[in-house]
Amino acid sequence: MLKFNIRGENIEVTDAIRDYVEKKVSKLERYFDKEKTIDATAHVNLKVYSDKNAKVEVTIPLPYIVLRAEETSHDLYASIDLVVDKLERQIRKFKTRINRKQREGNIDTQMAAVFLNNQGDEKEEKEPELEIVRTKRLSLKPMDSEEAVLQMNMLGHNFFIFEDSETNGTSIVYKRKDGKYGLIETN
Repeated sequence: MLKFNIRGENIEVTDAIRDYVEKKVSKLERYFDKEKTIDATAHVNLKVYSDKNAKVEVTIPLPYIVLRAEETSHDLYASIDLVVDKLERQIRKFKTRINRKQREGNIDTQMAAVFLNNQGDEKEEKEPELEIVRTKRLSLKPMDSEEAVLQMNMLGHNFFIFEDSETNGTSIVYKRKDGKYGLIETN
């Protein structure tokens, strides 16, 4: 059973918008096992920018996986539809992977039973093989996050792994779509 947390940024979340989001996102519940009650909260962020583009972000934390998608278009309702389509593709892809691993006997049966409804009500999606084509080994140099961003930019990469000189933990800096930078810290 999905619960909803719908927020609006530069937009008032009207009852019509709320109903549309809940109706569309609730369609994803058909993929979950009805016998195993999964209580999850769908976090929906609606943003409208000054150029009239509407961005919709949906995050649904579930046992074993976090579903997340975002879409931007000139129409808020179209963005909602596109996000739900993306989430549906993610679920089908994950379900295909679970079914394959279950046939091979390489999966936690609890994950297969709890997460997805394995009734076979829709066809399996053909999933390309995941192939690692290159492996790199690196020594992590202690540095702060600012130096890591500089290193990343010098290399022309969109992420950089380093040892944080303050915490001695492994961290990652990355370039975001908005041109700013993000930092991932490990425990």
